[in-house]
Amino acid sequence: MPRPSVLGLILLAAGAAFAPETAFAHIGAGHASGFARGFLHPIGGLDHVLAMLAVGMFAANLGGRALWAVPLTFVAVMALGGALGARQVELAYVEVGIALSVVVLGLTVATRPNWPVAAAMALVAVFAVFHGHAHGAEMPMAASGAGYAAGLVLATAILHLAGIALGTGAALWSRAAPLAGSAMALAGVALLTGIL
Repeated sequence: MPRPSVLGLILLAAGAAFAPETAFAHIGAGHASGFARGFLHPIGGLDHVLAMLAVGMFAANLGGRALWAVPLTFVAVMALGGALGARQVELAYVEVGIALSVVVLGLTVATRPNWPVAAAMALVAVFAVFHGHAHGAEMPMAASGAGYAAGLVLATAILHLAGIALGTGAALWSRAAPLAGSAMALAGVALLTGIL
């Protein structure tokens, strides 16, 4: 079975992101609005895009069952965090947690640690709560909650797949990983300090 190409995954995400909401009209107005907004929300944020790519790259570095367990953990815990945010449950330092996720996950890409899968799952779960809470709290009141969540989960999964493809498909990855991860970590520091 051929691996998905990085270009193919990026084109799929871009095509879905720029598709007009009328493309989702057959689902129903409330669901369409919720799905499209949920899908576009994480793709529009540099912090989420970088962190999701890093989760996929981290999983690719670990290989084996980490390829599905690490991203799946992130998505599942993000959904829980999203439910908390949608219900306006308070969570301290959400923006700091999101920015730190970019720093820490960027460093995992740069340093390529060989962690046990359970430790990697625990790390991404901590950050997933913050990402999910922010997305849930920002859900438009008029949007369908189920549609919004489905769009958010799909966009996040596509970004994870793109990260996995980058981490496993690039011939020069062993040389590029330290630079890519360091750039992500620096972007996280810029987000943390308010420069970005």
